[in-house]
Amino acid sequence: MNGKRREDIKIGLKVNIVLKKDQRSGKLTGGVVKDILTNSSFHPHGIKVRLENGDVGRVQEILE
Repeated sequence: MNGKRREDIKIGLKVNIVLKKDQRSGKLTGGVVKDILTNSSFHPHGIKVRLENGDVGRVQEILE
């Protein structure tokens, strides 16, 4: 699963996201989903989430 479909993402899942500042480099940040911020069912760049540590970015990989 690649994080582009909202139905695949649940609160509490471990994911890798790309932060806004890291979009050019593609550096991933790992964490646990706290909130799902994208309302649409699909987003081509990944569903936007907030992690438990407060980081906000788009899901690139679902780890769990």
